Amino acid sequence: MGSLKVTLCAGAALATALCAPAAYTYAADGGVSVSPSSPAPGTDVTLRVPDCTEKTAVAVSAAFESDVRLSLAAGDGVLVGSSQVRTSVRAGAYAVQVKCGDQAHKGTITVHDGRRPSTHASPVAPVDAGGGGTAELAASDAGAGARVDPPGTAHTVTGLVLAGIAAVAVALRSVRSRSRGTD
Repeated sequence: MGSLKVTLCAGAALATALCAPAAYTYAADGGVSVSPSSPAPGTDVTLRVPDCTEKTAVAVSAAFESDVRLSLAAGDGVLVGSSQVRTSVRAGAYAVQVKCGDQAHKGTITVHDGRRPSTHASPVAPVDAGGGGTAELAASDAGAGARVDPPGTAHTVTGLVLAGIAAVAVALRSVRSRSRGTD
């Protein structure tokens, strides 16, 4: 049974490792990856620079609110840092430059205008898909079998009695568990 758990965990870890990079979109021209590659103004972005000989670096772009400090995130030699796209930046492509020791790495970030597209790939509002068994009741104002009056005193008393019975059952169960010495 232990080897089955190890196999399942290893499979899940492998699937995560293979699928995780697909969750990001990158813009990589000359070694600088920006995720997401097409953010709106005010969006947080993450920069990654592989193959850098230094442990830290600074990324510069007119699209960022400030210079981005990059540092090693893991032992894989990739520098990582994050920043925010200026809220006042206009839509367009902006260069990203990183000086890494004697090397210069470049990339591009494409800022979009932040407006939503006019068409959506999936519905964004309730879809008129019929009412199933309630269609007849919804068709008329009150419906033939629809309740006009709200629940009354009898319904309230019934609900309180049921809640009391549930509370007593829980209390008896906890008393029995304590007397046995188990939780």
